[in-house]
Amino acid sequence: MGTVTLGVSIAVPEPYGSLLQELRAGFGDPAAHGIPTHVTLLPPTEADPATLPAIEAHLTEVATASRPFPMRLSGTGTFRPLSPVVFVQIAEGAAACSWLQKRVRDASGPLVRELQFPYHPHVTVAHGIAEEAMDRAYAELADFEAAWTCASFALYEQGQDGVWRKLHEYAFGGGIASVPAQCAPVDEPATAPSAATS
Repeated sequence: MGTVTLGVSIAVPEPYGSLLQELRAGFGDPAAHGIPTHVTLLPPTEADPATLPAIEAHLTEVATASRPFPMRLSGTGTFRPLSPVVFVQIAEGAAACSWLQKRVRDASGPLVRELQFPYHPHVTVAHGIAEEAMDRAYAELADFEAAWTCASFALYEQGQDGVWRKLHEYAFGGGIASVPAQCAPVDEPATAPSAATS
């Protein structure tokens, strides 16, 4: 049956999510409309579809043990030259994101994996595009600010078309998640997608 590509992330809510997604597209990033705006907790990970029930049970446990926390984005950063990424920085909430991603990848669960780079929570706004466009993204979003209360994360699957679609949202403390879906690309149904990779 093969494998599925999964990811876990925190959605950036509206109006910020769609705004940053459109800006990312405007910088020339071809992946922008397949990757709505997010903070990654688990990067793209191959999994056997048969393990999905165990993965969902694990993520429910992680979310139930978590509590809402303040998130604030402020200004830009970059991983260049190590990695061709420009991002919006997390000014508040980074420690909570780090705690969550460790629980998601915990050795006792079904999503154990090593990371290519040390975990650094961020919101990607340009990835693998021309240096001039990366510079523009870095400069134009230098004054960007956003704040909200993070109360959930979600599990996503990447389709054959490269678009990430939400499978399930997990509210912290066992409550009901309230992050509205971001706008879908023009050629996608209104229920698709939400994000889970840079």
